[in-house]
Amino acid sequence: MVPEELKKYIGKVDPPHLREVEKGAIRRYADAVGNDNPLYYDEEYAKKSRYGGIIAPPGFFGWAKQTIPSAEGLMGVMGAMIEAGYAGILDGGMSYEYFLPVRAGDTLVASPKVADIALKEGKTKMMIVRFEVAYYNQNGDLVAKSYQTLIGRQL
Repeated sequence: MVPEELKKYIGKVDPPHLREVEKGAIRRYADAVGNDNPLYYDEEYAKKSRYGGIIAPPGFFGWAKQTIPSAEGLMGVMGAMIEAGYAGILDGGMSYEYFLPVRAGDTLVASPKVADIALKEGKTKMMIVRFEVAYYNQNGDLVAKSYQTLIGRQL
């Protein structure tokens, strides 16, 4: 059973924050992950594509322009996990769902929330926390969602 001090975080949403998607940042990200697709850096090639311009590679949602961590959401649940004895925190992975391309020049609004918390028992007790972030562009269109799982192991 998930402790009450953790249950209260389920569904909590951090304040939305802004992310700028800049052409040079797209190129640097693509270079860093070894993706040489010309859609991410060649303006002429990208203009002739079905996208009509440079787009961002999967997983890149710009750089945070404004971030306000909240004790009610993401930051709070991490502290509550540690206080509840689940201090051995591991990254359980990320996944993405894409709806529209992220384009150079977009300003995205990201809304992070604590989607779910579950207790798994085996040789040790583990708290599984799933975060979800919805990314909307400047037109209000949902472009993507990211899902991250953190695993808190009882020490």
